[in-house]
Amino acid sequence: MCFQNMAATMVSISLAKDFCTIKWGSQNGVLRKQSLTETSTTAKLKFSCPPILGASFKRTAIHVLSPNKSSPIVVMPELLDAWNDEYGGVIINPESLPMSANAFASAVQASLSNWKMKGKKGVWLKILQEQADLVPIAIQEGFNFHHAEPGYVMLAYWIPSEPCMLPDSPSHHIGIGAFVINDKREVLVVKEKCPCTCSGVWKIPTGYINKSEDIFSGAIREVKEETGIETTFLKMVAFRHAHKVAFEQSDLLFVCMLKPLSSEITIDEKEIQAAKWMPLDEFIEQPYYEDDHLSNKVIDLCIAAHEDNYSGFTGHQLNSKIDGKISYLYCDHVN
Repeated sequence: MCFQNMAATMVSISLAKDFCTIKWGSQNGVLRKQSLTETSTTAKLKFSCPPILGASFKRTAIHVLSPNKSSPIVVMPELLDAWNDEYGGVIINPESLPMSANAFASAVQASLSNWKMKGKKGVWLKILQEQADLVPIAIQEGFNFHHAEPGYVMLAYWIPSEPCMLPDSPSHHIGIGAFVINDKREVLVVKEKCPCTCSGVWKIPTGYINKSEDIFSGAIREVKEETGIETTFLKMVAFRHAHKVAFEQSDLLFVCMLKPLSSEITIDEKEIQAAKWMPLDEFIEQPYYEDDHLSNKVIDLCIAAHEDNYSGFTGHQLNSKIDGKISYLYCDHVN
């Protein structure tokens, strides 16, 4: 197609799905239309023209965005897998955390924004030991340490601007003391191996209960482990509440009365220096107990319970509608 006056040239391009047409407009000159080649994302339009009246033209490439391609896709980060708790918060699934640091950070940021819009409150993030590299990233995003157990660390995030209502980390240790007395009025006593304040003193067996262990079961187990004596639970005599004990935590010690079912002692040499059956009078006359008012009171209560002058608390297995579980209620017997 020929046109005159190349000094002013206009190009219009019409795009269809897989091809394009080109219209050339000019006052002077001659142009030849050439083919359109298309790549995956752009089409290149190439054309050339012969020298006209001393004018010179350079070969030109025009890049046209392909009509079947949209603008660059923005990939939104995935949200963390989580479920709602009973208090308006969420619990993140620890089994599905992204292992990549960048992916984890993006998912945390996107998820927190999503939960804020939904009015969520507390966020619980459990990071397993093998995911420990993610802990600094979570801290940087605003999470705080809550508590740790073997195999994991628990972090928490409070979303509202109001004061945090999340419960504190576990604050108490629970221990037991076992008062075991036989028909000869002999008390089962031990000497600890550890260099504690009661080192060298004959005392009742004590120890901490295990996770998910009932108090009376812990007392029976500790006596068996330390002395080899089989026992059965009779009653809870008393409990002591103290603060800032081990690891600055509070401590609850429950004193239980147990009935011996065997008499032959076999000690655990890793924990116990010695164990024996000691006459009750000899036991309470030890100098250590003369100025220890708390221990004296506990021993008095244990003797009174043994002589049926003090009822103590017996264990009653009951079902609770709060959590649907069976648990033990320790209380005085009521007819």
